[in-house]
Amino acid sequence: MTLRVHGTCAPEFAEVREEFERNFAERDDLGASVAAVVDGEFAVDLWAGEADLTGTRPWQRDTLVNVYSVTKGMTALCAHLLVERGELDLDAPVARYWPEFAREGKDDIPVRWLLSHRAGLIAPGEPLPPDALHDWERVTDALASTAPWWKPGSRQGYHAVTFGFLVGEVVRRITGVSLGTFLRTEVTEPLGADVHIGTPESEHGRCADLAPALGTPAPATEQALADQPFGAPEPPMRGIDDHPMAAVTLAMRYLPISDVNGPAYRTAEIPSVNAHATARGLATVYGELAAGRLLGADTLERLRTRQSDPDEPDLVLRRLTPFGENWPWALGYMLNQYGQAGSNPRAFGHGGMGGSYTFADPENGVAYAYVMNRMGGGTSGEDLRSIHLVGALYRGLDARG
Repeated sequence: MTLRVHGTCAPEFAEVREEFERNFAERDDLGASVAAVVDGEFAVDLWAGEADLTGTRPWQRDTLVNVYSVTKGMTALCAHLLVERGELDLDAPVARYWPEFAREGKDDIPVRWLLSHRAGLIAPGEPLPPDALHDWERVTDALASTAPWWKPGSRQGYHAVTFGFLVGEVVRRITGVSLGTFLRTEVTEPLGADVHIGTPESEHGRCADLAPALGTPAPATEQALADQPFGAPEPPMRGIDDHPMAAVTLAMRYLPISDVNGPAYRTAEIPSVNAHATARGLATVYGELAAGRLLGADTLERLRTRQSDPDEPDLVLRRLTPFGENWPWALGYMLNQYGQAGSNPRAFGHGGMGGSYTFADPENGVAYAYVMNRMGGGTSGEDLRSIHLVGALYRGLDARG
């Protein structure tokens, strides 16, 4: 069947369309969309492929898909909106806003350490079943009762699942509404951006099904991973550096494809990993950030200031990806490294497990989003599908002069 690419692409960015087509022909894409805002206008807005494995649902302009950790960028934005309004102090103790958090020696952990993956809370201290991810209070209560896995502030380690519960509970305590509700009322609805954390059942019919990467583990291996609890292994591992995979085991819990394609997961608010969005919706939000219309200059400068030392490894990402060593965390965002976000080292955004990627580049007036349902590369943005698209986008920018 001949691939039909839908949407629009400015002539100077024709190579982006060509690379998008190659993603299907050569890089195993099933269904996907890519969008880029340049100088306040959509220069690229393309979609193609299938929304499910049966080939009976074509990818549409408004197809939503789970973007995994791209979600964290939206969650961080909610926190920075509160900073902008003077309602949240990044250097205040988390316990000022969430008193129960002060248990187990966490009295003095500042909010900025939650945003920069330095709080040492990559998992609850007690094992929880996978469906606990759908129970907000159960997870946040468990995290409030957990002693840090390392000395807070001393190391960085990607809080793959817990980030959204930690930051989201601070937002909830300040605003009185859930993270997903705050995002919807304060950001996405006013902008008309199709991004959801806690996707209403009425929108589930628009959701693409995630498809496993080609060459995925055998079903027996997948089931063994799916049966692992969310939380600490038994017995608890405190010596993370003594166990090469301990940090990964703690920080990331496998969610089988059947679960993430189900209604319970889509409806739940898991503000680290389960935003459902279109590429256009995400590029709209990042476009507003790039233009300085969502946050003021001081807040924008603060959120993309590196929080780690240049030679500091990430305890989790270094086990998962060649890009994880010395990862440059800002405040809730990944800073550009190895060109995943183009040529500007000050570009910031977030990737998602499987290959989705988003970023803003204020200096060049660019915002970008790529989303897909064929699982591939990891959170840190090394997926070749996105890298080729971003490279083509910036070559188009360079050619414009």
